[in-house]
Amino acid sequence: MEFGLSFPQKDIGNDPVVIRDFVQAAEGLGFARLTFVDHVLGAPATATDDPSWMEGYTIESSFHEPMTLLAYIAGFTSEIGLVTANIILPQRQTVLVAKQAAEIDLLSGGRLTLGIGLGWNQVEYHALGMDFTNRGKRVEEQIDLLRRLWTEDTVAFDGEWHQFEAAGLNPRPIQQPIPIWFGAVADAAIRRAGKLGDGLLVFPHFKELEEAGTKIKLFLDSAAAAGRDPAALNVDATIYAREGKGGVDDWLRATENWQSVGATSISFRTADSGYSTIDEHVAAMERLITG
Repeated sequence: MEFGLSFPQKDIGNDPVVIRDFVQAAEGLGFARLTFVDHVLGAPATATDDPSWMEGYTIESSFHEPMTLLAYIAGFTSEIGLVTANIILPQRQTVLVAKQAAEIDLLSGGRLTLGIGLGWNQVEYHALGMDFTNRGKRVEEQIDLLRRLWTEDTVAFDGEWHQFEAAGLNPRPIQQPIPIWFGAVADAAIRRAGKLGDGLLVFPHFKELEEAGTKIKLFLDSAAAAGRDPAALNVDATIYAREGKGGVDDWLRATENWQSVGATSISFRTADSGYSTIDEHVAAMERLITG
């Protein structure tokens, strides 16, 4: 079972030296990958009646833009995998995402995994000039276009939401194509992930392991129904450090539980676990790896 690490977006702060030191510590400890959450905008808690702004972050929460951050991290790492978890793909321009991802994959020596999701924040969509209501249908076309741009010299595309004459990316990514993992919760989104994705990023807030296991089974069954090999797909689950409520034995027991329902890798999340300093985050990382 591989262990990855969730980058503590809201806790890390804005000092690039602290970011560098944290990431290098994760790589030095042997974590297989880092995952990065995506939010473009925050808002003051009193600025809107929309409860979507209240789900874990406000304007006071520091969120680094994942694609820019990964380009920075690619320059001082050499082995650790880099995973967006998740880029909200339908609120971004597809061709620009293709270009950014290709560049990060090139700069990192082929270490990028593009984790994508539909998102839940209508305000963010509207601020970026994108339609929230058709995001599920649109993401399928986006994935087709991304993979073609990454693997073909020139692409002529005539879709419902994207139309252009022959054009292409240069440089293209090292990976042909870059793996795409889905963050998904609703059954329709899980089935889409099984049909199109290279992996599933399991929703980290399921209340019951049984519910999560049902979603994982739906993902794998949907892949098989689409003529794909479920054994070739990754299923990444999350365990929290939860300071004061667990330790290494608890973390390893949780890992075994996830493995029993089909997870193939774990993202260790020190964020939202009660730590007040980055040193405490790193200490938890060390305890997991060293036992």
